[in-house]
Amino acid sequence: MQYVKRFHLVMLGSLIGASLHARAFKSDLIDSYFADYNHPDRPGASVLVMKQGKILYERGYGSRELVHYEPVNERTNFRLASVSKQFTATAILLLVQRGQLSLDTFLVSVFPDFPSYGSKITVRHLLNHTSGLTDYEDLIPSTQVQQLTDQDVLNLLKKQNGLYFSPGSQYRYSNGGYVLLGLIVESLSGQNFAEFLEENIFRPLQMNHSVMYDGPSTEIENRAYGHSLSGNGFKQTDQNITSATRGDGGIYSSAHDWVRWETAISENLILSQKYQEMVFTPGKLNNGTLIDYGFGWMLNTFQGLVHQYHTGSTIGFRTSVERFPDKELVVLVLVNRANASPWVTARNIAEQLF
Repeated sequence: MQYVKRFHLVMLGSLIGASLHARAFKSDLIDSYFADYNHPDRPGASVLVMKQGKILYERGYGSRELVHYEPVNERTNFRLASVSKQFTATAILLLVQRGQLSLDTFLVSVFPDFPSYGSKITVRHLLNHTSGLTDYEDLIPSTQVQQLTDQDVLNLLKKQNGLYFSPGSQYRYSNGGYVLLGLIVESLSGQNFAEFLEENIFRPLQMNHSVMYDGPSTEIENRAYGHSLSGNGFKQTDQNITSATRGDGGIYSSAHDWVRWETAISENLILSQKYQEMVFTPGKLNNGTLIDYGFGWMLNTFQGLVHQYHTGSTIGFRTSVERFPDKELVVLVLVNRANASPWVTARNIAEQLF
């Protein structure tokens, strides 16, 4: 494929320039931010800094699990949580790019048995979090013991008889909307969502170890396990009742693979420039008001700079990616512990490089 050839050329340039940037960069400052992680008996963190398409800094701290104390490195795969949403959005836009779907396709066109209360919800509303759908987390029965599947989420939403607001009138973050987007990909492509991502994103970009979690049988190499503070130590808290839903936060990936993903974004290797620009275009409400969200990315300005970012939070994991395209700067921080704010750390690192 043409974009695979382009990828190899871009990566070659990154490798040539990386050592020059590394010499000029003071790593001690970043290390100081992660002093609490840099112990073999504690859950860890993985950090990636890229500037002008080149790796400026890449390091792991602490352990990916606390049984054999395997250390975190650049190939350790963390659950991305909501940072996964950009991949779901890209999958949807691939279908749009191929003419299989429109951003203005109604939800009921894909799921004809969806209740009439959702008849005005479009794909664009789901991507922008302006659908008004009820939070599925609030609908889970107290008797539920098994992990929810995407179909379970759809079924819960089908049992409702109304929305928080009319579609497009407000912004309200919706994990359920992104679960439905994953199901839309399956419905229109005829493929399992995990297989679609593998075939159309991960494999072409040689993100060889990134994977969508698709149940306990999913093989995840060099896997980080989530943890939470318990007394004076940590206990493993890797899964909960919503850990098997996919489109809203089910991807595992590493700093190593993220280099390839960032290259794909900046070089339009998966989406054409037209559709990649849509990803970073603020959504618009019915009254014309712009919102601080595009397609799978949060959007604002920081110190006068264009700021594209997303955070992720699920049991045992915290994640953050920060993009400052004006400075050609990317900071990724992945953490396998719940008591952390990697978005603060990532932004602090970025500030030092402005």
